[in-house]
Amino acid sequence: MAVRPSIVRLTIVVALLLLTAPPGAGAQPAGKVWRIGYLDQGSAARNRPYLDAFRQGLRELGWLEGQNIAIEVRFAEGKTDQLPALALELVRLKVNLIVTWTTPAALAAKQATTTIPIVIGFAADPVGSGIVASLSHPGGNITGWTHLGLELRAKYLELLKEAVPKVTRFGVLWNPTNQVHKPSLKIIEAAAQRLKVELHLTGVQDPKELESTFSALVGKGVQALVVFPDGMFLAQTPLIIALASRSRLPTMYGVREYAEIGGLMAYGTNLSEMHRQVGASLVNKILKGAKPADLPVEQPTKFELVINLKTAKALGLTMPPSLLLRAGQVIE
Repeated sequence: MAVRPSIVRLTIVVALLLLTAPPGAGAQPAGKVWRIGYLDQGSAARNRPYLDAFRQGLRELGWLEGQNIAIEVRFAEGKTDQLPALALELVRLKVNLIVTWTTPAALAAKQATTTIPIVIGFAADPVGSGIVASLSHPGGNITGWTHLGLELRAKYLELLKEAVPKVTRFGVLWNPTNQVHKPSLKIIEAAAQRLKVELHLTGVQDPKELESTFSALVGKGVQALVVFPDGMFLAQTPLIIALASRSRLPTMYGVREYAEIGGLMAYGTNLSEMHRQVGASLVNKILKGAKPADLPVEQPTKFELVINLKTAKALGLTMPPSLLLRAGQVIE
């Protein structure tokens, strides 16, 4: 039987449309634009790469801004006390989903809504912080990913001690407004006892206090420093690195970007990749109908040590070969 040319043309058009449709687009309601709220404790200047990685992950899954999603971005610029108001603002905008960055942002979003799905990111201890019931069964309207930061606190000190074996007095910079930092202190204190070193814990919640804090640490004879991951600290990355350099303090950070721009060492997971691969994937699942309560909180499988040899040289340090061999990235 002969096939009419019009049917052939229609078949070709349909096939081309299917081939050019973005991945996963078939499951998305036609014409609907989903509104995603993005709440970040840090600053636009320092944290933009994480947001960009998240956007890239969404694009790879077929979610395109201006076509089927719109993203409402709110940065607290390191002002943790602004997070509750920013979270409520996103709720009033009637977003379909909220993505958060850091523990304080996750808790602010949780307080703001019990119905809008929330995908958390960069939360050190989401169970202990009261964000979710458990990692395997988060419950409620929240899921996301943890960078297992609570478990890494001891590792920061151990690696830094290996880099500067003769040092006996270590400082710890933490933020009292970050709900996960106080329980973190017990972990790093236990590590200090094992390593037989002296620990000086210094809480800072206002950027204006940073310069005087470093002066006080040096005055106490502190010889090296651990900086806990925190949105306010990230917003002040250049200042913290400059103060550590000026104070001649070998410093360990929990976010690799510090080491990439002049910090001595950093240890943790690749946060941009977690945003791109895990955060975007969870958002994709929820927008396609999955319930946050049914999606386990995901955990990183890879942690990397980053060492900046330029900074080591400036501090007069020779990094142990055993440490360099374990580094995922060495900046020369």
